[in-house]
Order: sequence, then C-alpha cells, then structure tokens
Amino acid sequence: MDALACSASNLSPLLGGATNATAAAEYICGRFEAVSNKFVDTGYAIDNTYLLFSAYLVFVMQLGFAMLCAGSVRAKNTMNIMLTNVLDAATGGLFYYLFGFAFAFGNPSNGFIGKHFFGLEAFPSPSFDYGYFLYQWAFAIAAAGITSGSIAERTQFVAYLIYSSFLTGLVYPIVSHWFWSSDGWASPTRTDNNLLFGSGVIDFAGSGVVHMVGGIAGLWGALIEGPRIGKFDHNDRPATMRGHSGTLVVLGTFLLWFGWYGFNPGSFVYILKTYGESGSYYGQWSAIGRTAITTTLAGCSAALTTLFGKRLIAGHWNVTDVCNGLLGGFAAITGGCSVVDPWAAIICGFVAAWILIGCNKLAEKFKYDDPLEAAQLHGGCGAWGVIFTGLFAKESYVNEVYPGKPGRPYGLFMGGGGKLLAAHIVQILVITGWVSVTMGTLFWLLNKLKLLRISTDEEMAGMDLTSHGGLAYAYHDDLDSTQKGGFMMA
Repeated sequence: MDALACSASNLSPLLGGATNATAAAEYICGRFEAVSNKFVDTGYAIDNTYLLFSAYLVFVMQLGFAMLCAGSVRAKNTMNIMLTNVLDAATGGLFYYLFGFAFAFGNPSNGFIGKHFFGLEAFPSPSFDYGYFLYQWAFAIAAAGITSGSIAERTQFVAYLIYSSFLTGLVYPIVSHWFWSSDGWASPTRTDNNLLFGSGVIDFAGSGVVHMVGGIAGLWGALIEGPRIGKFDHNDRPATMRGHSGTLVVLGTFLLWFGWYGFNPGSFVYILKTYGESGSYYGQWSAIGRTAITTTLAGCSAALTTLFGKRLIAGHWNVTDVCNGLLGGFAAITGGCSVVDPWAAIICGFVAAWILIGCNKLAEKFKYDDPLEAAQLHGGCGAWGVIFTGLFAKESYVNEVYPGKPGRPYGLFMGGGGKLLAAHIVQILVITGWVSVTMGTLFWLLNKLKLLRISTDEEMAGMDLTSHGGLAYAYHDDLDSTQKGGFMMA
C-alpha cells in the first residue's frame, strides 16, 4: 500500500506570495502525510483482520474433521480418532513453525524449496505478517487430517505422530512452495514471469495442493496396511461397516462447510483492493463474495447428485453418502473457486459426485478400505477440481485474481486454449509422484518396522480399550471396575 504524496515545493506557489507560504506548505503536507499514513495503517489492519478471521474459520474445520471421523468409525475407536485429530493440529503446529513455513514460503529461494523464516526468524517481514503463518498452518493440518481418516481403526498411534510430522513439516510444504510461492516453479505468481506453459498452475485454494496431497498420502497408508478385519468376506464381497453416529457425521459436515468459507474466499489473503477506478463498487470484496457462492453451489450440486444417484444405485436415501458427496463438491471447487462463474460451479459439483461414486466402486473392486472415503473424496474429487479449473477458468476473473500478465491462458472451454489445462495435468502428475515417493516410502518403512498396523486382538477389541484407557461411551451402568479403569490386551 502506497501513501499519497504531498510536496511542499509544489504546494507553496499555490499559496501566493505570503512570507510564510513555505512554512504553511510544509505544515499542510505534514498533516496530509499523517492522515495518508493512517489510511495505509488502517488498510493493513483491515486486510490482516480479514486474514486472521479466515484462519480461524479454517481452523474450525479441524473440529469438523474430528466430528466427521468420529461418526464414521465404530464406537470402539472413537477416542482414538478424536485424539489423532487433536494431535494433527498440535504436532503440525510445531513442525510447521520449525520447518514447514520456511520450506513453503521462505523466499527468495529456488523453484523447489524455500530456505528462509525457519522458526519464524525475521518475522514479520515486508512479505509476510504473523497472520499469514497462522492461515497457512491451518491449511497444513487440514492435509494431515485428511490422511488420518484413510487409515482409521487399524493404525498404531505412534504411526500417526510420525506421518503427521513428516507430512506437515516437509511433504506438504514443498508442494505448496511449487504452486503458491512467488518462487515456485509452477506458481502463477512467479516474480520473473517465467510461467509454466505461460500460465502457471491456478490452484487457488488447493484442490491439488491440499486435497490431493492428503488423499494420496491416505491412499498409500491404507493400501500398505490393508483393509480392516471383516471388511471383505472370503468371496471378496465388501461388508457394510457403518460408522456409529450419523449425528456426528452431519455435525462434522456442517462445521466443514462453515470452515470452507475461510478456506476458499480467505485465500485472497486481503480484501481491500479495487479492480476498477477508485470508489468503484466492484473490487476484491466482490470476487470474495463470488468465490463464496461458487463454493456453496458446487457443494449443493454434489450433495443433490449424490442423493439421487445413490437412490438409483442402492435404493435408499443415505445421509452419510450425501455428506460425503457434498464434501467432494467442495474439494473439487477449491482449486478454481475464484476464477469460474457460478453456473460452472454447479457442473463441477455434479461431476464430482459421480467421480466419488465411481472411485468408491473401484475401491470395492480392488478391496481397498478407507473408512472416511478420504482418498476417493479428496484425491479423486481434488484431481477433478484441478482439471475443471483448466477447462472453465474465465479470462476476466483470471486477469483480476492474477494481474500483471496480459494474455495469460485461461480455460479451454472458455476459449483460452489448452495451455492452462496442460499445466494442470502436470500438477496432477507431479503431486501424485511426489506424495507417492515420500509418503508411500514412509508408510512402507513403518510397516516393515511393525510400527504401522495394530495386532488382530487389538483391532477386534477396539483401540479405545487397548490404547486409550477405556471406551468413549458407557454402554452399561454396571461395568466392572476393571473396565471403568481401562482394559489392556495381553
């Protein structure tokens, strides 16, 4: 933000030939600059308040993840999955503070990884204030929360601590550096304008950076440790292993919906910016409102498509399926929410619902077990969101959100050619490769060291009893003292 300039030498001739004209001009300019600086300070305060509020909304999503996960698992594993969600935030906070933010946004750096701001050294800076760190930390722990759902009900507690630290401290930050940092090799905001395919990757709030990273990490964890006991019978037919509380699933879904208004619109980072002339009613606040609408419509479209689609396939109305479909629509629109029209968001949600249904069918065919459908939802629908942006990004919105490069490629179906779509296909490939190599290797090592999956006896008894001192719910009033105090398997 630039202060308005006032020059005493230019002002004094306008005051006439008075003997004190110079002094008066200097006084007026001094007062003018003081007022101007106050407006600049106010602008920074407004933008940082907006960003902090958005960070708080994104953090509320952790509660949404916790409730959704708790309702989607069996009652005997409730305390375990709740604790993992708490520790995703706590562990992610320390490791993102020590390493993650520096790897993601520590510029100036190279195109692969950042190298400044370790432990928030030299903070705040002209580039970043503390609110930006908090906002990005909330994104990092969201990626870790996605992964925890894929490996629920059968994973050793120590494995959660290890993978969460690794994901938030290294794997996710490097991906976010590639696509969001001003130095990233595929970023649309590179300062040198040396953009991938002339456009860079437009992944505004992270269909690829957040959702695909979390989903693919969960995919490898669930594949390596295998399905839960009883999920598939001897004829490889899937058994229904429903979560214990539809109430918690719905509560978690609405909390995630609420938090998504910080996730997507908040990614503008600042709100006080006009797109037209000064005083125009149209500005960044308008784009933020449009982004909230596209987010809403994609989720609504996906929810209704899932409702009727599952009715045709399964013959009943299933609230859990509808909630997952809604979240799949949100995951898909996240990447292009700021650069597409509301009507396009409806298409995005419609297709996302069918992609989720199709991915779940493939999961059954290949005996893949994901209690939260996290890999299918965040990985599959997130990948669709990346492609969707390359197809439907609108030229005028792209130039508003990513200014300074006239003629930037935009969506293929909107007449912008195929360069943006090509960049987005590259994004899907590199995220899949990077997360597969890093997280796949980590889960493989944990499995080899027998630190990944719990024993058969522990899984049958439930992790709440064997690892966390007792059940989350008291089913009977006459539980004996050993059960009340916690039961440990031999």
